[in-house]
Amino acid sequence: MKRKKVTSLLALMMAGVLAAGMAGCGGSGNGDSAEASASSESGDSGDKSTVTIWATGSDNVRQVYEALIEDFNSNSDYADQYTAELQFMLSGTGTQSMTDMLAAAYQANQTNTDYDLVDVGGDDLSALISRVGEEAFVKLDDSKIPNAERVSAESSLAADYVQPYRGTTVILAYDSEAVPNPPTTMDELVEWMKENPGRFAYNAPGTGGAGDSFARTSVYNFLPEEAMTSDDTSWEDQWDEGFQFLTDIHQYMYTSGGSIVYPNKNQGTLDLLNQGEIDMCPNWADMVLSQRADGTLKDTIKITQIDPAFTGSLQSLAIPTFGSNEDGAYAFIDYMLTDSAQEILVKEMAAIPLVDTSNIDMTGYEDVMNLDVSNFRIMSIGDLGTDFNARWDSEIGTLG
Repeated sequence: MKRKKVTSLLALMMAGVLAAGMAGCGGSGNGDSAEASASSESGDSGDKSTVTIWATGSDNVRQVYEALIEDFNSNSDYADQYTAELQFMLSGTGTQSMTDMLAAAYQANQTNTDYDLVDVGGDDLSALISRVGEEAFVKLDDSKIPNAERVSAESSLAADYVQPYRGTTVILAYDSEAVPNPPTTMDELVEWMKENPGRFAYNAPGTGGAGDSFARTSVYNFLPEEAMTSDDTSWEDQWDEGFQFLTDIHQYMYTSGGSIVYPNKNQGTLDLLNQGEIDMCPNWADMVLSQRADGTLKDTIKITQIDPAFTGSLQSLAIPTFGSNEDGAYAFIDYMLTDSAQEILVKEMAAIPLVDTSNIDMTGYEDVMNLDVSNFRIMSIGDLGTDFNARWDSEIGTLG
């Protein structure tokens, strides 16, 4: 009985297969329609060429790039010509870095790769130029980047080969209720520290870039400007005067429990400022502004630049010579300098725009308009940074 049921079931299944096959043959119009639809979709995407953008950083960088690429693909003047795709490498994952991959591709004489456009800046750019030289990148033709004329900022490295598109810098963050007239120079800042002991803090170098910037700027203010972009160990012999300066101002730093304290991380000093424990601290402009916009930082906290300025950087785009879509790369660079892209950068990550902001909604980010990107100071000292932090730990961090 069981065997008959199985036989009957198989017969029914075979009949169903035959019927489906006959329907497929008899209904060739439906098959043609499906093929035409697939062909049409392929043709639509085939009209556009793909440009691949490579970037690295924290997750907020990935998120803003996703928003930018969506806008480029849907709303930009180039939307009917190119489709942008993102290859993103999260920093700090322990995997091969984007710099390593680019250097390896160039040194292996690879061609026609998908490294169409790369996002570089600061130490990444310095490392790339050191390893592969400027010749690994296309010398930019400004006639292919019409919006480049809107940008006054210029990279201190490989200026003819990279196009800056956003800025970031360490600034002086302050509570405007406690400090209605903030210092404008380092000398004025030191005088303010003396008059208001315990009301200033910077985080320990090595725990965050803001503290690194304050300490290194303080030391390198006593050195020639070229020292700021050199990893020559001979500069270490000239650090003494700057470290003496850090020793001298140590007594005016934030105090807790009767001892001088250097907070951990950029957030540590910002929390103290927000809680009213201090009135001023160095911090990243984008960090302060994004937290203020989110409502996690009180709105009386403002930002300002001093002279000499703390260090910052210009994030730039470069076209490797071994990519496969140079025209698409130029198109994306030009898009990044539009008001639309610059506003996305401001709103999504509190980036400092590099174009005239008169047509950009800067609500909540008005402080950025007062930052002079042409006054940014770039520091790239390579492995000297490790030696610097070790000396700070032994000479300043132990003062108590």
